Order: sequence, then structure tokens, then C-alpha cells
Amino acid sequence: MFEACAKFPEPSHSTFFARSMRIALAEAAANPALLSEAQRASSTENYRRHLLAADPHGRYAIAALVWLPRQASPVHAHHTWCGYSVVAGLLTETVFEWDGARDCAQATRTQARERGAVSFVRGGRSAIHQLSNRSEAPAISLHIYGVAGSQMATHVNDIVLAATPALA
Repeated sequence: MFEACAKFPEPSHSTFFARSMRIALAEAAANPALLSEAQRASSTENYRRHLLAADPHGRYAIAALVWLPRQASPVHAHHTWCGYSVVAGLLTETVFEWDGARDCAQATRTQARERGAVSFVRGGRSAIHQLSNRSEAPAISLHIYGVAGSQMATHVNDIVLAATPALA
């Protein structure tokens, strides 16, 4: 994929790249043997992130996120392109729009994201969201980010202020 999009200054600007990522995420989410028991381990403190793979050239990192009931991400945009698929359970995604005049994000819609749901976005504040597990069962999502594995915790999320309270 990266070689096919080499002429673009950023691979996510290619519709081929975005479509290919969505297909790969959907195929991975459909594989019941994708994650080991250790990669399905949760944490009572917050959703738990397991680094699954990192490109040796620093182009991407793949992680499994395990969500217990009532766990949620902060409201955030991304510094880089990213995609996710729901591997197990049910997540809720709240989508926000950036209000530059008020310097905050405003919730615009909320949707259930069931097993197999896939999303892919470019970096920037045009794609602000929050993921949460509002169900009574654990959920697992697979994420791919356009950063080196060592940068996943620091160079992915752009946490933003929400005009309305964040949803848990």
C-alpha cells in the first residue's frame, strides 16, 4: 500500500490507501484467532492498549484496545491518519465538529459501532470523536495509526475540549 501511494506527500490522501486500510481492518476484525488471550486482557483503570505490530520503517503501529463497560476515550482528533475496526462487543462513537470561534468541539451525532464496523480518517480536527463502551460486556477494537510504535502513546491523539460534557 505504501509503495503504491509513494507519489502522495501523505499516504492517507490517496483514496486507494484509505480503501485498502478499510478492507484490511475488516478482514482482520473477522478473524476469530486474531488476538491471543494476553492481547484480550483488560484493565479496570482505563481501556487497555496492546501494541500488536509496528512497521520497522516507522510508518504505522497496530494496537488492540480492550474496553470494559463504562470506559471511554477522551474527546480527541488525531495528529496522524488512523483507522479502527470493532473486533468484539459493541462500542459507541460520538462524532464532534470543531468550533474554531469557541475553540472547542461540539457533539453532532452518536452511533453504535458493532462487531465488524470500520472507520478510517486523515489526521486533523476534521475528524474528532470519542469511543466508549456503554454496554455491559467487554469490547475490543483494532487500531492502526500512522506513527512508529514507540510514538503511539504520544503522537496519535490530539485531545480537545468539548463544549458538552464527554460521554462515558
